[in-house]
This record gives sequence, C-alpha cells and structure tokens, in this order.
Amino acid sequence: MTVLIKNGRVIDPANNLDATKDVRIVKGKIEAIDPPGKINIDEKGKTSVIDAKGCVVCPGFIDMHVHFREPGFEYKETIESGCKSAAAGGFTSVAVMPNTKPVNDTRSVTELMLSQARAKGIVRVYAIAAITQGLAGECLSEMGDLKDAGAIAFSDDGRPVMNNELMRRAFEYSKMFKVPLIQHSEMLDLTEGGSMNEGAVSTELGLKGMPVEAEDIMVYRDIALLEKTGGRLHVAHISSGNSVDLVRQAKAQGLPVTCEVAPHHFILTDEAVRGYDTNTKMSPPLRTAKDVERIKEGLKDGTIDIIATDHAPHDLTDKQCEYQNACFGIVGLETALPLTLKLVDENIFSLSDAIKKLTSAPADIFNLDSGELSIGKQADVVIFDPDYEYEVDVSKFHSKSKNSPFNGWKVKGKVLHTLVGGKVVYSAVEH
Repeated sequence: MTVLIKNGRVIDPANNLDATKDVRIVKGKIEAIDPPGKINIDEKGKTSVIDAKGCVVCPGFIDMHVHFREPGFEYKETIESGCKSAAAGGFTSVAVMPNTKPVNDTRSVTELMLSQARAKGIVRVYAIAAITQGLAGECLSEMGDLKDAGAIAFSDDGRPVMNNELMRRAFEYSKMFKVPLIQHSEMLDLTEGGSMNEGAVSTELGLKGMPVEAEDIMVYRDIALLEKTGGRLHVAHISSGNSVDLVRQAKAQGLPVTCEVAPHHFILTDEAVRGYDTNTKMSPPLRTAKDVERIKEGLKDGTIDIIATDHAPHDLTDKQCEYQNACFGIVGLETALPLTLKLVDENIFSLSDAIKKLTSAPADIFNLDSGELSIGKQADVVIFDPDYEYEVDVSKFHSKSKNSPFNGWKVKGKVLHTLVGGKVVYSAVEH
C-alpha cells in the first residue's frame, strides 16, 4: 500500500524541517518528502490519499513511561487497550514499566510482554525491566539476560531502589550495557502514608503530606552515584523545582543524566486537590505553583529533555474511595498533546520544540530507530489539527480506565490520524 499525505505542515525536529510538504509512504517507509504537487500518484486506486491541509504532520510521538498492566491487572488495562489509547493520542511507540504481576524481572516475562504486543498491539511496544528482583530492592535482576531478551532500560518504577550499594552496582551495569536506569525519585521513609504534596494545602485539607525533599534527596543521591560509576540516569516524572536545578547542574558538569516531566506536573498544582477528587492523586504528587514555574523554566532551557505521560490506568473502585485510600496515578495518553500545546500558547517553547520532546529526544535517549521523518525510515507518523477545540470527555477514551482530572476541560489540539509503519492505526472519524 502506498500512502500520500499532502498539503500538511511537516515538522521534523530531527531534520530541522518545518514547511508545507507532501509525504509519500511506500511499503511502510518514507519514500519522499517534497513540495506540494511534486509527488505524482502513479498507481491509481492503489494510493491512499490523506489531505492534511491546515494540520501538522510529524513523527509519531514516543512515550517512555506507561503502565499497561498486563500481565496481572488486565481489568485496568491490557496491552491491546493501552495501544489503542496510545494511537488515539498520537503515540506510535511506548515503553511499559515492569510493575506487572508477575513483575518483569525475568526473560520469560519480557518475552511474553513483547510477544503479546506483536500479536495484539497496534503501536510499537518496548519493555522496561526491573532493576531488582520482584521490585523488592534486595537483589539485582539478571540485567544482561533481560537486555538480551529485549529490555531497553531498567527501573523499579514506584518502588525506587533505596539501598545505596545496590544502586551503585546497578549504575555500573547500566554503563556496561549502555542503557539508562529510570528512577522514580522518592525517599520512601519520608513519604510513607502520604497522599499529596506536603504544604499549606495538605494542612488545610487534613491530608498527610509527601515532602518535596523526598524527591530532591533521591535525585541528589543518584547523581552522586552516577558521577562515581559513569552509568546512565534518567529521572522519571520530575516534579520538584529543586530537582530540576540538580539535573541542570549535573548536565553542566557533563554527567549523563536526562529527565522527563508528565503533563499534569506542568499544568496542575496542589490547589487542584481541594475538591478531594482522587483523580488528582498521583506519585510524585502535584506540587506548588512555584515548582510548576521552575519546571516550565526547565522545559524552556532544555534541562527537561522529554515529555512522558506516566499513563497509569485504574479501575473505578481504585479511585471511588476516601482520598487517602485511593490508588496513585492517572491516564494520560489521550490528553498529552493538547496539554503540551498549552505551553506553546504560553510561549514556553515553540511547536517544533514541543514535538522534539515527544519524538526525537526520547528516541535519542533510549536509542530507538524512530522519532524522525527521514527517507528510508519507518513511517511512524501523526497528523493533528493544532487549532481544533473540543472538550475532554473521558467516556470516549480508548483506555479501559477513565481516571483523569481533565474531564470536561476545554482544550485545543486533536489527533486526526496515526500511522505505524505506514498503516493507519487510528483515525478520528468525527473530524
């Protein structure tokens, strides 16, 4: 099948491209990117034409932090439903965290997840394996075997490695295998029993707080170990302004550290918790307005490398309870684009810079063969209307779960088509 995407504003940060172009896709790969009208449709009836006038055409988005819950918690999300949600959000590649049941800490689980993705997934799925066996923080997993099985990075996700010596050895392995360690930065002894950011709002609401220092201390420790070992560190879902400063300083020293931020951490503050909506409960928690401003500064100056959703589906029963008893996390794949575009409207960064943080930047960090529209490369493409205004309706989400604090929000920026390997895997039929 040949696909011609015509008249779109093609933005490809990897190739410094921002211009009106036609894109021709043949056998799943980019064959030509030329000025409008130059590419001929030479196989009548065999070419599928998509008119992208008024729309942005760019590399498919890459999310390096999702939870698809399979195996073990399929009632929340499956690889199949998670992939559908990803495609609807413009994501053509995702990396799944290891907190499944069983934990992804063995070759067999990694291979199972990847085989399920090949069988049922419509986007590219990558596996992030556990740093320690069972996420228990006591013994390292067989990292070499897991990498050989297909793992592209290692993380203990929401149960960060607390043991300093164990983390040091993990960094040494990360250097050996040339893969990053993804750390959920939290000193667990400081946050035990907490539900939200510790501060004035938590005091007023009578909820036990999670101090920002719990994140800062862990980031500081990991950077110190990184400097010692020469490994690779990726700080997950950064939420603290102080942590952004620590990463900025480490980068200035030439250390191999990168970081990500989730849209909810640059859009919402702990003020959102005042209504006791459990969809505002996440880890790390929503921080203060001052933290949000410093995160925006980090996005603007490049300290924060990428945007990742931390897509965390939960069943209604997990959220319909007292705030302190609710599960942490929200879904994010289908709201990431419009929330990111809010920062473009605020002049935090350009549209091209926003797309870079969703495409070529994560591809570079995690060594993926994607994130660009180069001739001969796989045709992973998203087409979106940056001016399309609508209201977020969680009932229309493709995810099995609907736990989002953005339901009813008026937003701008809608994914119209998502292509993986030249095949249309999502189209917004209502547009």
